[in-house]
Amino acid sequence: MIRSIALLALFLALPAGAEPFRLIVSDAEVPLVPNSVMELAEQEGYFDRAGVEVEFVRVEQSPMVMAALRAGEGEMANVSLDILLQAVAGGATDLRGVMSPNKSLPYLIAGRNIASVTDLTGKKFAIGRVGSVDHLLSMRVLAAAGVDTSSLEMVALGQPQARAQALLAGQVDATTMGIGSFTAIDDDPSVSVLVDVDSYYKAAPILSKLNVVTTETLAARGPEVQAVIEALVLAARDFQAEPEKWVAAMKKARPDLDEADLRMLAAAFSGAWTVNGGLNAAELTEAQAWLHEGEDFKGLALAPMDSFADLAPLEAVIGKIGASDAGDTAWR
Repeated sequence: MIRSIALLALFLALPAGAEPFRLIVSDAEVPLVPNSVMELAEQEGYFDRAGVEVEFVRVEQSPMVMAALRAGEGEMANVSLDILLQAVAGGATDLRGVMSPNKSLPYLIAGRNIASVTDLTGKKFAIGRVGSVDHLLSMRVLAAAGVDTSSLEMVALGQPQARAQALLAGQVDATTMGIGSFTAIDDDPSVSVLVDVDSYYKAAPILSKLNVVTTETLAARGPEVQAVIEALVLAARDFQAEPEKWVAAMKKARPDLDEADLRMLAAAFSGAWTVNGGLNAAELTEAQAWLHEGEDFKGLALAPMDSFADLAPLEAVIGKIGASDAGDTAWR
């Protein structure tokens, strides 16, 4: 009864005849990362139960997500923190991060015909681009593993799929990729994991992606912003508590995938779900300071947190549904 009253109150708070709340994502299908929570929340009815109608807007590449948001093609976009901060540095004053459904991407470092990560010294290492998040994270992880990163030959190849194919072709010796991408090439005996997901995150526990809205959306559609956050948090909690729920949902969404791979991924993601929304002031401060060590932010002043983040909607949701004791500690 209480739940029904809460849903009724939310519906009454929404504007009459409101258009669907559009989420902008850069994947063509449900991805093999914790970010899958967004598509699966729709498939499994979490948005409906939270009282918000959601529509997905798909773009081809991550940099296009921010462009689509700023062009008014959607109300919320899943973007990298560095892209958000670059927009703010470029003069944007109306962008706010409100949660992170995939704060810590499940990265690993894979190599071809490399016995150990320490053997990478002097080798070719594929990155998205110089100064990209995967580049900065990788250098931090490799340095922690004892690799002389100054000896590496950096090869900028763009998207993860291109880097994986270059690795298979022997054009590079190693690269960072998501665990989902690795499952597509792990049957090649020449390819192996040099730094696993757990070790990668321990060496670089940096918040990397978050969901962003405009201040106009916050003002005009605040209840829907909170409803979307609530749905994503509750879905994440269910997938964290019962990994088989994620496996079952992914089997429906991606029947092309092998169930054994899904179970392996579910185990890898067990500590990665952002069960409390994945955003807090301390982590945002640390992540911004770390990004400013890279070339993209050289000479730029740190942006005040309230110029790129608004924690109030997430705090309101957690105040309503309560905090999870599982925390948002990501990889364990």
